[in-house]
Amino acid sequence: MDSSNRTRVSEFLLLGLSENKDLQPLIYGLFLSMYLVTVGGNMFIILAIISGPRLHTPMYFFLSNLSFVDICFISTTVPKMLVNIQTQNKVMTYAGCITQICFFLLFVELDNFLLTIMAYDRYVAICHPMHYTVIMNYQLCGFLVLVSWIVSVLHALFQSFMMLELPFCTQLEIPHFFCEPNQVIQLTCSDAFLYDLVIYFTLVLLATVPLAGIFYSYFKIVSSIRAISSIQGKYKAFSTCASHLLVVSLFYCTGLGVYLSSAANHSSQAGATASVLYTVVTPMMNPFIYSLRNKDVKSALKRLFVRKL
Repeated sequence: MDSSNRTRVSEFLLLGLSENKDLQPLIYGLFLSMYLVTVGGNMFIILAIISGPRLHTPMYFFLSNLSFVDICFISTTVPKMLVNIQTQNKVMTYAGCITQICFFLLFVELDNFLLTIMAYDRYVAICHPMHYTVIMNYQLCGFLVLVSWIVSVLHALFQSFMMLELPFCTQLEIPHFFCEPNQVIQLTCSDAFLYDLVIYFTLVLLATVPLAGIFYSYFKIVSSIRAISSIQGKYKAFSTCASHLLVVSLFYCTGLGVYLSSAANHSSQAGATASVLYTVVTPMMNPFIYSLRNKDVKSALKRLFVRKL
């Protein structure tokens, strides 16, 4: 493409979920409510785990990390959207957009890895209960979380630096409420085939390997549960991983559903609306799933509320 159609990008325009001005107050109130519920719910989970001695176990250590990542995940996208609606300013600086993409990729991958680690934790607890405390020691738990952070940071930086090399055209409107990587790539005025190939290869690699680990863990878990003779024993074993299974299903089904639907339906506005499921709804639902289905967490939350009162 001719160089005259290229520009040194200084800012993008985020069009949001709807350009209808009458809907802006409704969208603002809805997303502000969901943001406050998500941050509050996940913060209470973290405080309950810290204050509850019975929750100082590997499973709840990973859960507290997941709650922290979910707070960061939703804080990467929603506050900027709320500011844009409040100020009626759709501008997102180039540096801000690349930074948002970097943190978005970082926390998506961390969610991915933490859910995989939690699946492994449940596998060890159910399939090797006698050796659980030996296998899932604090050194291993810390190491697994540290490696997840390192790999996620490297992946996010790699993708962001690649995007910095892309030249952009004069049409810089993003039909989304945040700088979604796929939408930003479409604004480049050069052949992005190589970039698309690399980005999809790394995403597939970093998504399928953890997902395969989750499937393998639950395959072993189901095999172990089937070998238990008593119905009560089967129920007890399954109940320990039911909350995690719900969170995994919600995260992967919404995430994959968004990208599969966007591939089939080229409506950018529809894709932006669907993205709300895994960027906002999933982090909001996680604390409810774990608190409502877990007696230990509910007890810790009750003690926390009583102590505050």
